[in-house]
Amino acid sequence: MINMRKLGIDYGDSRVGLAITDELGITAQGLETVYHKGNDKIVLKRLEELLQNYDVDTFVIGMPYNMNGTKTQRAEVTEKFIHKLKCKFNKIKIVTIDERLTTVAAHKTMNFLNINKYKKKDIVDTISAVYILETYINKK
Repeated sequence: MINMRKLGIDYGDSRVGLAITDELGITAQGLETVYHKGNDKIVLKRLEELLQNYDVDTFVIGMPYNMNGTKTQRAEVTEKFIHKLKCKFNKIKIVTIDERLTTVAAHKTMNFLNINKYKKKDIVDTISAVYILETYINKK
């Protein structure tokens, strides 16, 4: 039996961070940040390419909530994207994870690693996707 990987997605207005688990589902590694500027087709096409290279059975998507637990406007946009994912990749399970603090954690990590501020915006979404996946792994 092939061990299936989980793909973490930090969905944003203009950038999407992607991360993936190892085959045993123990660790999460950052893959890349996809610049889409609001065009989901770019993201869906990139996911399709990644699925040719990796055996993925689950998408783990960060769901943005307000600190009080209510849905943000971003959450509605994310739900529309999830609907597109379901239509295009109907055999892949989709799990949402509360991502309220992932971007904060990603910024703390980058500050700790002393990452150049110009590089930060290129990797913050990827690191956030790693945190989203790790949250999922730790819940299992």
